[in-house]
Amino acid sequence: MTHKEIREKFLNFFKERGHAIIPSASLVPENDPSVLFTTAGMQPLAPYLLGEKHPGGNRLANIQKVLRTKDIDEVGDPSHLTFFEMMGNWSLGDSASPDGIGQGGYFKEDAIGWSYELLTSKDGFGLDPRRLYVTCFEGNDDAPKDEESARLWQEVGIPENRIYFLGAENNWWSPGDNGPSGPDSEMFYDLTPEGLGDLSKEEFIKADKEGKIVEIWNDVFMEFEKKEGKVVGKLSQKNVDTGAGLERFAAVLQKKSNVYETDLFTPIVEKIVELSSKENIRASRIIADHIRSAVFLLGDGVLP
Repeated sequence: MTHKEIREKFLNFFKERGHAIIPSASLVPENDPSVLFTTAGMQPLAPYLLGEKHPGGNRLANIQKVLRTKDIDEVGDPSHLTFFEMMGNWSLGDSASPDGIGQGGYFKEDAIGWSYELLTSKDGFGLDPRRLYVTCFEGNDDAPKDEESARLWQEVGIPENRIYFLGAENNWWSPGDNGPSGPDSEMFYDLTPEGLGDLSKEEFIKADKEGKIVEIWNDVFMEFEKKEGKVVGKLSQKNVDTGAGLERFAAVLQKKSNVYETDLFTPIVEKIVELSSKENIRASRIIADHIRSAVFLLGDGVLP
């Protein structure tokens, strides 16, 4: 499946489920001095996650251009990039809006059910459910253990022993010290030829560090608000914010061991190798990533 087909399938899936398809915002954030670049799909939607009404209604989906530098030292490994495209769907509030615009909102049950359906069904991406693993929030002083998400994952077909509870470092999402935040549930896929099978929690963490499994989707359940790094209470509405990296999806669906071997990158990497005086595959991948980032920044008006 080409990267163009992946984009189309994702957006069409959510369009059929009442989501308005919105364009990607610029890599240069508007009215947000807290970050230099757009670092997440939800960032341009922050006012609507906090309660403002979006003209497209309560259900939205798009593919957002994103640029992050926090993983810049990892670029060139199998999965990390500075620029990438984040496929996402949102529910702004978990009930129909009083003005009746668009479809009603939804929360954990629909978000998890649709994630599993799109990942594994024949009409979706058709991934092998036996290669899926899921993480949920283990709870802390800010919010309780997310038993509900774990139960919903079991109901759709993920075995209990493939669901792992992890701390806030892994399973709590926030755009920074201020704004909407909440526990998340991440989906991982086994990339190994032989298949890893059932894993203990320790084995799962080790496989993740070794790149044998890769996170491909993240469902964030935003119902809390952070101020100055602390959760100060609940939002006026419950929101869903999901993010699925296009490049990682392409690697999985094209049966590649890393994102740089997908059709998104091979023409760029091959040209760099052709022009290089000596072979260094990691250097070629880093240059390919940085060229792509620079081109998209130029496209959004950023000049050297």
